[in-house]
Amino acid sequence: MSIPPKKTRKSGPQRTPDAGARQPERAFLVGLDYRVRARAGEKRSLLSSGARAAREAAAASSSVPKAPPVPEFSAQESLAELRALAGSAGAEIAGEFLQRRDRPDPATLIGRGKLEEIAGAAASASADLLLFDHDLTASQQRNIENEVHTRVIDRTQLILDIFARHARTREGQLQVELAQLEYLLPRLAGRGIEMSQLGGGIGTRGPGETQLETDRRKIYRRIRHVKQQLENVRRIRGQQRQRRESVPVSTVALVGYTNAGKSTLFNALTQADVLASPKMFATLDPTIRAVALPSRRKVLLSDTVGFIRNLPHTLVSAFRATLEEVQRAALILHVSDASSPLSAEQDAQVERVLKELEADKKPRLRVMNKMDLLPAAQRDSLRDDTSTIHLSAAKGSGISTLLERMDEMLEADRPSRVRLRVPQKEGKTLALLEARARIYAREYKDGVVELEAEAPESVVRRVRDFVVPEFAPVEIPGAPLSETITRGRR
Repeated sequence: MSIPPKKTRKSGPQRTPDAGARQPERAFLVGLDYRVRARAGEKRSLLSSGARAAREAAAASSSVPKAPPVPEFSAQESLAELRALAGSAGAEIAGEFLQRRDRPDPATLIGRGKLEEIAGAAASASADLLLFDHDLTASQQRNIENEVHTRVIDRTQLILDIFARHARTREGQLQVELAQLEYLLPRLAGRGIEMSQLGGGIGTRGPGETQLETDRRKIYRRIRHVKQQLENVRRIRGQQRQRRESVPVSTVALVGYTNAGKSTLFNALTQADVLASPKMFATLDPTIRAVALPSRRKVLLSDTVGFIRNLPHTLVSAFRATLEEVQRAALILHVSDASSPLSAEQDAQVERVLKELEADKKPRLRVMNKMDLLPAAQRDSLRDDTSTIHLSAAKGSGISTLLERMDEMLEADRPSRVRLRVPQKEGKTLALLEARARIYAREYKDGVVELEAEAPESVVRRVRDFVVPEFAPVEIPGAPLSETITRGRR
């Protein structure tokens, strides 16, 4: 994990690292389960902190008709997700602890008594750091570190660390750096006695300026610089998008919870070699590739970063330039892990992020992935409908059905059926029709090729000089593409 060097501890058994190999850091996980105090006539329930906030928000709007409850992660499920995040960051799990409380402790989040118990358990397990499944304030993190005498990392910092490990392009690295700086800025206070030293002297800080103020000024300066570079990236990406939009090529965006199989599906649709890994957040840098639909239309498919529960707002803001591909997409493919017992909870989190991006009203197709991991009886009982496709990207099953459904839902550059008379010497035109159109009939007469074909509107415009005058493309509204016919002009 790309975290500052660990502190040394005298307690606990010592581990001898192998020569030439870096030992994975041992993490002790701490989860929290807040009990919601029962109202009159209600049962006491156990909810995670995120679920409690959703419950309170729903109770505040009692005059509005009740909507179906939004699935929430339980504390155990949230801790299991933290375990997966720690594995993606390269940590080794040394142990875990789930604390149940009525409310968070303002000083240490979990209370000093439990903190001493956790400190002893972490020391006996030779843990190098504590990972909290909760966001910590600067004072809480400092108080906990003073008690346990080891590093303490909260959930947001862990996600930022994973993002920093996986960012490859300059744009991705800038986005991660911006999120890290915005996370660090409010946590500078109280990081040690050196932060409160006054500076003076010729050519150094002005007299009376604290180290804290100097560090803040440096971070603000760096944030402005990174934002300016990201704005340049956003401007270039906007210019590229304008060039793409000048031709009738639709963009389809893949979205979904992290590790739902988006990159595997992207590779299956585009024959690309994007990294597909079971680790969380393996894909950070956006990738766009062309896909040919059954009607021979071409669309651009965009692979985006995966979403997660309580995605840090700094990440959403930093990756806004990347996520603009989702906002401008003509169709969104929402990829879900059909084999996950938390599929409903994960889908609810994706809905929240799409709403924050103001993309929740866009045309959408639900793609239930990883069907090969389901039992045969359950797999056979599932059926596709107008809004849902079941497939296995890893096995390649259901890909053709998905392409056909995408073809039906996309409106730009719709195909139409035409009759053409093309001279044989027009090799480029014949090659274009062969590559971009469905040819149903072909006949050679006196150096001319007569064709009956179904082609996208952009292709028909390019070959309009060869369209038989008495025929014009006619599209039946709402009918499948195969029912598009030609009628003679009278």
